[in-house]
Amino acid sequence: MADQLISTAVHDELPESYVRPESQRPRLDEVVSGAQIPVVDLADPDPAAVVAGIGEACATHGFFQVLNHGVPAELMGAMLAAAYEFFRLPAEEKAKLYSDDPAKKMRLSTSFNVRKETVHNWRDYLRLHCHPLHKYAPDWPANPPSFRCCPPTHHCTREVVSSYCTEVRALGFRLYAAISQSLGLEDDYVKKTLGDQEQHMAVNFYPRCPAPELTYGLPAHTDPNALTILLMDQQVAGLQVLHHGRWIAVNPRPNALVINIGDQLQALSNGRYRSVWHRAVVNADRPRMSVASFLCPCNDVLIGPAAKLVAEGSPAVYRDYTYAEYYAKFWSRNLDQEHCLELFRTA
Repeated sequence: MADQLISTAVHDELPESYVRPESQRPRLDEVVSGAQIPVVDLADPDPAAVVAGIGEACATHGFFQVLNHGVPAELMGAMLAAAYEFFRLPAEEKAKLYSDDPAKKMRLSTSFNVRKETVHNWRDYLRLHCHPLHKYAPDWPANPPSFRCCPPTHHCTREVVSSYCTEVRALGFRLYAAISQSLGLEDDYVKKTLGDQEQHMAVNFYPRCPAPELTYGLPAHTDPNALTILLMDQQVAGLQVLHHGRWIAVNPRPNALVINIGDQLQALSNGRYRSVWHRAVVNADRPRMSVASFLCPCNDVLIGPAAKLVAEGSPAVYRDYTYAEYYAKFWSRNLDQEHCLELFRTA
């Protein structure tokens, strides 16, 4: 299966199966490079300002960067280093982990949904389930060693990826509390409503691409989960967000994490907060890595607009549904089709 992965060889030409039709290409020269998504400093001494900043970002952009978020910079660096080491493994080693089955809890795959898509995306990725750790971590890749063990400079015995997952989960719940407050709900509303959430991780590797203007790392999509926390390569930008009809490039700030609202929080907020279209473009000169952590509702939890947000003049925009129902519809479609939430509108 190693021949399915684009990270196992150097490509001088873009294979035909990755070339987008003219109308679907990224038009990189039209991307706004100087715009900024909101930045929220979680160490602001005024908690109300933090909540207000997060609420405004969720309503206007659906994306924001957080500073002083509590995830150690050293651990973030170790996570990216481990990810690069993994994708440098020999092709035969990676081939053992390959699967195109989206139901598998741990798999190495490529593109997005190779079973049904007609044009592929310039991405390989390692998908991991992360909660509860004691259930899933034993099945994670054994190589490279740094994927499991902290390097000596960390002076600890905890595993790099496990430690990163734990820290990111705690950050996600802090953000849930702020998002709940910003909507005028109880602090624990989002966390309680979404249940004992699953946590997944996608370690995305975008190799150097011979023709970035013809393809995507990932085309425009929204995230089907509740909240995404993204660790980006500090040296190579690639994330772009749709804002007021134009694509803007997200330039990572040092030691920042990028947060975006997923479809489930848009539904819960009755459409006040936005799960925004975003995409990943690729680079002709350098490879790029990103680590996306997803907080996801329990499969059987019932999701819909918070009752407090539905009143006369503000009827429910979406019907109630289970996350299992939503996720099944999401995976049955192409990534860049219409917003999946449109299938759950009340009218």
